[in-house]
Amino acid sequence: MRRFVFAALLVALLPTPVVAETAVVDLGVPATDERLPGAGPLRRANWFTKLWLSKRTAWAGRVQADQGALVFLGDSITQGWGDQMGGNFAGVKVANRGISGDTTRGVLVRLPLDVLALNPKGVVLLIGTNDLEDKVEPEVIAGNVGLILAELAKHDAKLPVVLCKVMPSSASKSRSAEQIKRVNALYEGLVKDLPQVTLVETWLPFADEQGDAKKAEFPDLLHPNKVGYAKWAAAIRPVLATLGFVETEAEAFTVEEGFESLFNGEDLSGWGYRVQKTLEKTNAFDGKKASDDGRYVAVKGRLVVTTPSEGRRFQQLWTTKEFEGDFTLKLEFRATPNADSGVFLFGPQLQCRDYTLAGPWTELKSYKPQEWNELLVVAKDGVAHCSCNGEVLDAAFKVPGKGPIGLEGDRGQMEYRRIRIRVGE
Repeated sequence: MRRFVFAALLVALLPTPVVAETAVVDLGVPATDERLPGAGPLRRANWFTKLWLSKRTAWAGRVQADQGALVFLGDSITQGWGDQMGGNFAGVKVANRGISGDTTRGVLVRLPLDVLALNPKGVVLLIGTNDLEDKVEPEVIAGNVGLILAELAKHDAKLPVVLCKVMPSSASKSRSAEQIKRVNALYEGLVKDLPQVTLVETWLPFADEQGDAKKAEFPDLLHPNKVGYAKWAAAIRPVLATLGFVETEAEAFTVEEGFESLFNGEDLSGWGYRVQKTLEKTNAFDGKKASDDGRYVAVKGRLVVTTPSEGRRFQQLWTTKEFEGDFTLKLEFRATPNADSGVFLFGPQLQCRDYTLAGPWTELKSYKPQEWNELLVVAKDGVAHCSCNGEVLDAAFKVPGKGPIGLEGDRGQMEYRRIRIRVGE
């Protein structure tokens, strides 16, 4: 059957409660492209039309049950993660709306019934690889994704969207590294003026030296295995935490004797902006959950440097208090893939990044990508010994005798927690 009686759907789509008449909705692949939104192919192979109808018919019966879900939207890579996304986001109401073989235009066509009807609390979108197999130009692919983002914003201007870059594949799969990089570059341009959309780097962590997928994570050079899915979950988890979907409670932590906590975990008290060259104080954010520009946010025990929609934006946050003499600084940090930040030690900056991808310490053995890592700085007589998880970063980092502690924002999302200092000794 290609037709489905679906009264509840119209109620879900309307902005205010009204009485809706029963409607007959066609959930099958449209017979032609006439009057369809977007451009490029809408697949009509027999296997695909059967799968499309089967999936969408099942989902139509779950519209009420899936209200307010975090929707994962895409093709076979999303579908293959399973109904509960492999259990990676326990406690989160999720709805998998991936269809194997789907294209950007296919997602655009089915967006109203499969996604908007759920009034989602958020959307994680990964799409575009099948368009490349169908010889669609990157500009057309990005154009369709732009339309998808516009429709999501039209439904809810504050709806958080996590846009994942197209993952690497192989020229043998009609998906060359050059084509995928072109698509991803266009995705970067799409989100520049869309603060509700967070672009996550999901190409670089999976690409080999040639820019293709690694067989250890993508056995068929297209679909991730368990290891690949775990890396995808790790890549987006920090962003989902900032958006309030996961890690909704701060972890308990007691500051060691002799140390002073620099971040209370609740707001930005004790932090503010300064003039970059002179370090003269300007804005202070005492009692505020976020900086005035929203770049720095306190979220459940974490001081988050959010992802700039324009790709890269340099911004510095400093303690309003200054310190003098020898000191020991301890903190933990977590970075999204290829994120770039830094910690200012009385002025000079120690690079704090997703080290294995962004460097400069790409060969660290103890660094844990997309997990929490400890940064330890012990400064004595103007020279600091800096380490990450016990592994030396710089054994002779020069620091002034006095100044504030600071954090930098550049690209990607960085999180800091358990920031504390001991002066003297």
